[in-house]
Amino acid sequence: QVQLVESGGGWVQAGGSLRLSCAHSGGTFSNYHMGWFRQAPGKERERIASINWSGGSTDYANSMKGRVTISRDNTKNTVYLQMNTLKPEDTAVYYCAAKVVRSGSVYYGDRFDFDYWGQGTQVTVSS
Repeated sequence: QVQLVESGGGWVQAGGSLRLSCAHSGGTFSNYHMGWFRQAPGKERERIASINWSGGSTDYANSMKGRVTISRDNTKNTVYLQMNTLKPEDTAVYYCAAKVVRSGSVYYGDRFDFDYWGQGTQVTVSS
């Protein structure tokens, strides 16, 4: 069974940076595309970024585009999300997700397209 464990969340002042990590276990990491999502109180879970199985392709949603970078290290079974210039409206629980690599499918998508989820890590940005 695939398990995803996020870390790196916390409290930061507006304008600051955080680097989130997500450790993958229970399967061959390179068999999965990976994504980061977030969910603020009272809002739907929204996509932030996706990365394909090799790390060679990335996709970003408009919400944080230009302020975040997704990357992965297949030797460490870990995906990262570097977040810069954080704003109070970025306050949310951040989740990583895994999508099984399937023939003909793309590496990105919304929350319904991903197969496994972590428990999330809280990010709080104060003004």
